[in-house]
Amino acid sequence: MTNSATSHLLPVFARVDLGFERGEGAWLIATNGERYLDFTSGVAVNALGHAHPHLVAALQEQATRLWHMSNLFRSPDGERLAARLCEQSFADFVFFANSGAEAMECAIKIARRYHASKGHPERYRLVTFEGAFHGRTLGTLAATGSAKYLEGFGPPVDGFDQVPHGDLEAVKKAIGPHTAGILIEPVQGEGGVRTAPPAFFRSLRQLCDDNHILLIFDEVQTGMGRTGDLFAYKRLGVTPDIMPLAKALGGGFPIGACLATAEAASGMTPGSHGSTFGGNPLAVAAANAVLDVMLKPGFFEHAQKMSLLLKQKLASVVDRHPGVLAEVRGEGLLIGLKAVVPSGDLVNALRDERLLTVGAGDNVVRFLPPLIVTEAEIEESVQRLDRACLALSGGALKRAAS
Repeated sequence: MTNSATSHLLPVFARVDLGFERGEGAWLIATNGERYLDFTSGVAVNALGHAHPHLVAALQEQATRLWHMSNLFRSPDGERLAARLCEQSFADFVFFANSGAEAMECAIKIARRYHASKGHPERYRLVTFEGAFHGRTLGTLAATGSAKYLEGFGPPVDGFDQVPHGDLEAVKKAIGPHTAGILIEPVQGEGGVRTAPPAFFRSLRQLCDDNHILLIFDEVQTGMGRTGDLFAYKRLGVTPDIMPLAKALGGGFPIGACLATAEAASGMTPGSHGSTFGGNPLAVAAANAVLDVMLKPGFFEHAQKMSLLLKQKLASVVDRHPGVLAEVRGEGLLIGLKAVVPSGDLVNALRDERLLTVGAGDNVVRFLPPLIVTEAEIEESVQRLDRACLALSGGALKRAAS
């Protein structure tokens, strides 16, 4: 149910008629006082849950010092954050933005500029994959390539060649004299929590090396611990040249980042890219606080343990309700439940049980708990899923009888 009759917000979201006033860890408290178990996490954003004390303290302290000073001047805290991200990854340089789409735009520009600076401006095209989601700007929509997102916005931005996901031969055929690189998500989140074998990613890396083009991993959703390591590429054992981040990077405060090797970024010079708010002191303080928590010993081990537990328990629910659920998929705490019933019906039934989840492509419902979720909260989520499946099974039986 939606309620837009009195709202002056542009009606581009099919908003549920439900509002929240505060959060505590993995829980959200609605304006009517009811408690909801939040396995949406702001769509993989609130990796440390709601109102994490270290994040709250960092943001409060920064708010008394400096909010904005522009990128005309040095940013000591931003330089520290960039150094920490590079230390934990393959990268040599970081550009800070405000969102995942902006980080993706930076990645596209870095790839194109790289070849232009080498004397090959004709190499501007990226190979992308069906089922991908890279953002809502005109450029990232074109990279996404989905007709439902592109409709009504004029001709798509040129420069993207889409191939079936996981089809190595199609990738090889798509690479030509105008190709700048390959762009892929380690796990397709919006596309239905779909993965490809590690061997496929290794082959992509080899194709990029052989053809002197760049490999871009869109880790906007998979990055910052969501798959059980700080970055998903580490689990694959394949290193990209460019990697956009966002979502969980600020733990709920808007910030994006584009990481790149020195070679990939070699075409970027003063004036070639910019952002008014990118690297804002408040956002940088939040992201540094997120890293403080995530880099403590045992953090990712906990996330991996909770992933295994949740997958096992979800699999048992699938076995009990084959008329509602089909399979469990995903990595870390980016988990998808492939539904038999319409996925929207399952999301609604779970919300009726005070469990918040989010849909995805391929009739999948995403379970995205905060990475600090407890065993008790996972057990609670599975009980609520069980009740939702029972309610949906009853409805299906009634429809069949009629």
